[in-house]
Amino acid sequence: MSVANCRRRWLLTTAMMISLFCLSSGDELQPLMRLKTALVLNSNTTVFSSWKEDNLVCNFTGILCNSEKFVKEINLSARNLSGVVPFDAICSLQSLEKISLSSNSLHGNITDDLKKCTRLKHLDLGFNSFTGDVPDLSSLAGLEFLNLNATGFSGSFPWKSLENLTNLAFLSVGDNPFDSSLFPTQVLKLDKLYWLYLTNCSLTGKIPEDIGNLTLLKNLELSDNGLTGEIPPSIVKLKNLWQLELYNNSFTGKLPKGFGNLTSLVNFDASQNLLEGDLSELRFLTKLESLQLFENRFVGEIPEEIGEFKNLFNFSLYRNRLTGKIPQKLGSWQGMDYIDLSENSLTGPIPPDMCRGGYMDSLLVQQNKLTGEIPESYASCESLTRFLVNNNSLSGVVPAKLWSLPNLVRIDLSMNNFEGPVTADIAEAKSLGQLVLSNNRFSGELPSEISGASSLVLIQLSFNRFSGQIPGTIGKLAKLSNLYLDNNEFSGLIPESLGSCVFVSQINLAHNSLSGQIPRSVGSLPNLNSLNLSSNQLSGEIPSTLSLLKLSLLDLSNNRLTGRIPGSLSIQAFKDSFAENSGLCSDNVEGFRRCSSKSSNSGRLRTYMSCFISLLLVLLIALACFLLPKLRKNQTLSHPLKANSWNMKSYHVLSFSEKEIIDSIKPENLIGKGGSGNVYKVVLRDGKELAVKHIWPTPDGGERRSCRSTAAILKRSKSQSPEYDAEVATLSSVRHVNVVKLYCSITSEDSNLLVYEYLPNGSLWDRLHSCQKMEMGWEVRYEVAVGAAKGLEYLHHGCDRPVLHRDVKSSNILLDENWKPRIADFGLAKIVQTGGDWTHVIAGTLGYIAPEYAYTYKVNEKSDVYSFGVVLMELVTGKRPVEPKFGENKDIVNWVYSKFKSQENVLDLVDSTLPDAQKEDALNVLRIAIHCTSQAPASRPSMRTVVHMLEEAEPCKLTDITVVKEGENSQEEIKSFCMTPEKQ
Repeated sequence: MSVANCRRRWLLTTAMMISLFCLSSGDELQPLMRLKTALVLNSNTTVFSSWKEDNLVCNFTGILCNSEKFVKEINLSARNLSGVVPFDAICSLQSLEKISLSSNSLHGNITDDLKKCTRLKHLDLGFNSFTGDVPDLSSLAGLEFLNLNATGFSGSFPWKSLENLTNLAFLSVGDNPFDSSLFPTQVLKLDKLYWLYLTNCSLTGKIPEDIGNLTLLKNLELSDNGLTGEIPPSIVKLKNLWQLELYNNSFTGKLPKGFGNLTSLVNFDASQNLLEGDLSELRFLTKLESLQLFENRFVGEIPEEIGEFKNLFNFSLYRNRLTGKIPQKLGSWQGMDYIDLSENSLTGPIPPDMCRGGYMDSLLVQQNKLTGEIPESYASCESLTRFLVNNNSLSGVVPAKLWSLPNLVRIDLSMNNFEGPVTADIAEAKSLGQLVLSNNRFSGELPSEISGASSLVLIQLSFNRFSGQIPGTIGKLAKLSNLYLDNNEFSGLIPESLGSCVFVSQINLAHNSLSGQIPRSVGSLPNLNSLNLSSNQLSGEIPSTLSLLKLSLLDLSNNRLTGRIPGSLSIQAFKDSFAENSGLCSDNVEGFRRCSSKSSNSGRLRTYMSCFISLLLVLLIALACFLLPKLRKNQTLSHPLKANSWNMKSYHVLSFSEKEIIDSIKPENLIGKGGSGNVYKVVLRDGKELAVKHIWPTPDGGERRSCRSTAAILKRSKSQSPEYDAEVATLSSVRHVNVVKLYCSITSEDSNLLVYEYLPNGSLWDRLHSCQKMEMGWEVRYEVAVGAAKGLEYLHHGCDRPVLHRDVKSSNILLDENWKPRIADFGLAKIVQTGGDWTHVIAGTLGYIAPEYAYTYKVNEKSDVYSFGVVLMELVTGKRPVEPKFGENKDIVNWVYSKFKSQENVLDLVDSTLPDAQKEDALNVLRIAIHCTSQAPASRPSMRTVVHMLEEAEPCKLTDITVVKEGENSQEEIKSFCMTPEKQ
């Protein structure tokens, strides 16, 4: 071939390639530019800076082309993208094999256009905020990887379409609020699967025996569902499994025989089920790194072989029925990160080497029968944050250096037989927040160096043998909230410096040998709620400053106090607070001698002045209460509402306009008032009823600090918070039958309207306690309890991120026309932030607040569980959370606990209006309430577990007793029938 011919052929080939390339680039540019247009405006990203029409599409960031320069992959995961994806555009890319858009803020529906991506092998849309149903996927027959985890999809998942996806190796569709369905048998035909994640997607029924056919599985996660029955024996065929997660279901029975054959297992979690039997099958799982079986019914001993597992670092078996010794070699190879064996019946010593390697975060073995001393090795374990060995039979002297561990946040040695002193080393414990040593035999003086532990919020040293003076340096503990030094042998003066602990709320120094006067500075503590100085040798007069305190408990009895009882304390209600002080006098309290006339006159003058000032304050408050609503009403309605000054943002399909709502905000529609605004009932033209909350602006136009958070979020301007849109989207996207529905917000520059569904039966509080009280049978109360529990369960477990309500109470549980409950008023709600589940804001209502507020501002979902437990107690007893009959500084939780502890007739706790035949059913729920209100947050069940427990406590209905004829059976016989095992 001549050189000229070669040149001509080369030029022709090159021209054809250039032409083909230009044609393909032009065809593929437009779909990508549509994708950019749809996302760039709402996204905080620079990813599209290279997406320009004069650039080659294969050079776009996140785009990968094949050898023919056609787009093969779109990789835009975790790029801060927001908007609606135009699947019709990107599915027109004929060579597209991979779409990866996970971990963004994409929203909207996914239309049937996705079906056109027929060449797809990899589809990853996980961790976004899509809505609606998952479309039929059967046309994507080539898919090998499918991740729709935590996408926000709801409705029914198209399980049947999976039958056509025979190439799937990776399937993850969990953490979505799908409609409840039986375990999808279609999955069992996907024999190429190595990864199956179906956690938290509303599955019910049993795991089919055919699960053993998926022999390539390495990861199987079915947690947080409603699965029942036994773990199928065929699961032992899955010998490639390295992770098996089954927690938070209702599995029963024993671990399958041959379970020990799963020798590749690294992580195994079957916690929070109803499993039983022994743990012998675990002896062979030598590769385990994490073993979580807490909250089950396992019995017997922990296999000694587990102590030989060289990689095990997370080990949690708490709240089972285990006996015998903890394997003494546990952790001796590389140490443990976390171990929790609490609430069993374990015996013997604490293994000595669980901090081998110098790292261990938490050691929790409380409520067992352990003996022996604390091994010296833990005194050098500087990484420890929690050391909880309370409620055992441990003894000996605590290693001195244990007091000084720099990262220790909580140490609880209570209810053991420890002795010896607290050493001066405690000054080095800079992170220590809770020091709990009660009910031991500790002795010696409390070192003055304790002030160096500057993070202390709780000191609990009750029932020991501490002696000497209370150190004066204690006033340097600026964060101290609770001080319990009662039932010891302290002597000398109460430190004046105690008045510097401005956050302290409870002081108990009772039953010691303290002398001298009560410091006046104690009366200056602004947060002091409880003061017990009884059974000491205190003398002198009671400081008048104590009358300035708002105390729920005051006990100065059995001392040597003299003089007049201060005016505001000299009332009959405080009579017992001053008993056994023969030198005290009062002109008002029976049982005390009268004060002298001179002092009496001056006392009367002070009393008259106090009464006058109090009366004046009452009048001023009454005047304010009378005028403020009028001012606010005028503020709300005096200005005409311009139609174009309002902006409506809808969260559901609406059948009304903003004008129809705004026109209804008038006095005759007012149905309630709150701290942040008025509530109006709106009847639409079609007869539908709505509730509209009109949020008032603050005087300075800023956000009201006490505003309910949903309202506060809606009132922020776009410039105030970068998280604004995400938070509103989360709160407004809540979709659950037991959570009140927010239809839309209508906002203007100076006020906001929130439009909710209208619930005609008011709140649970109204029906139980107010003038609108109605008799509620136990079946109705039970259904309210279960429905409200499911609403909270959804908030905690069903959202992309858990939502803490933080003000769970009966007045925030509303009832529809059929008495179905709705969780309402997200005024204090907090979305749990990624990387931590704590919030530092004090919130809640007296009587419902979890006890951990007393020693830390850090609360999580378990605080909602406590509050819900209080609601359960209201439903069972008919009592309010706080009533005078409970006693000073007592609430319904203390009252119920004391009745159970004293073994009184607990049936008397149940509301007397309920029939005797239903009281046993009510008691079953009361026992759940006691579980929910456990003092330790870790001991409370999750809301998912609470729902399971309530469902198991379903009341026996008289309609179930088909053999009973009218008049033939007594109430006792019926009750006996209802309590048979079949009915339990």
